[in-house]
Amino acid sequence: MGNPVVHWEISAKSGSKLREFYASLFDWKIDTNNPMDYGLVETGGEGGINGGIGQAQEGAPPYVTFYVQVPDLQAHLDKVEDLGGKTILPPTEIPNVVTIAMFQDPEGNSIGLLKG
Repeated sequence: MGNPVVHWEISAKSGSKLREFYASLFDWKIDTNNPMDYGLVETGGEGGINGGIGQAQEGAPPYVTFYVQVPDLQAHLDKVEDLGGKTILPPTEIPNVVTIAMFQDPEGNSIGLLKG
C-alpha cells in the first residue's frame, strides 16, 4: 500500500500577510494559536487535505511543499539518498505535535515526511 499525502505547507517571507491572503481567497479558517505562530489551515472542503502557512526560516526562500506520512523517517531519507535526492531536515520532533523530516528530490523540490 502507498503512503498518503497528509499535510501541505506554504512558507512565506511574511507568514501573517500570506495567511490573510489565503483566508480571504478561499474562505479558509487559519488558527495561529500555538507557540510557533504557525497557521494551521482548515480548508472546510469535503475530502480536502488541511495544511499550514508559516514564516520562512531566516535566509531561506519561500516554498510550497506537501508531507507524506511514512512509518520510518530515516529509512525513507536513506532511500531518498539512494535515489539521488538529499536530506535537508533530518528527523525532527516538534514536541507534543509531530515528528517530521524534509528532503530535496533530484530536481530540487522540497518534500516533507511525517512520521505515521
